[in-house]
Amino acid sequence: MLSGDNYIEWKEKVLLTLRCSDLDLALRVDEPHIPTESSTPAAKANYERRERSNRLSLMLIKAHISQSIRGSIPNNDKVKAYIKAIDDQFVSSDKALASTLMKRLSSMTFDRSRTVREHIMEMRDIAAKIKSLEVDMPEPFLVHFILNSLPAEYGPFKISYNTHNDKWSINF
Repeated sequence: MLSGDNYIEWKEKVLLTLRCSDLDLALRVDEPHIPTESSTPAAKANYERRERSNRLSLMLIKAHISQSIRGSIPNNDKVKAYIKAIDDQFVSSDKALASTLMKRLSSMTFDRSRTVREHIMEMRDIAAKIKSLEVDMPEPFLVHFILNSLPAEYGPFKISYNTHNDKWSINF
């Protein structure tokens, strides 16, 4: 469900669903001319397939957008135009996204709701997203964030790691 802060993941999942359901024809193929009585049966069938794809794609997309957001997106009866409107609404600058990810990374703490490894892997995933936005994040900063996210009971580990003279990295 598109809730506002999950646009990129939402779009990937919706497009994957449309592709796997073979409903992405309206996104892949330009709209053909409306068939006339003199059009070939193949042209009429192609038009109908694309129209069906358009209708079902719009239904699926709208069903996965929260009501509060759906009202702010200009309605359109063409799926390509509707996705463009959603893109315009939610595409934010890389700077803002990087800032949000950095804030999330720096404020994360290990809450025991999962394993330490899973916690660290989530932090590494966020760091990878930051790097994909072409923001330089040296490995020592990530290590620093990870170590600081661990509770006091990991103090001996932190001391051991900080006094170790090898390269700053955490390998899994």
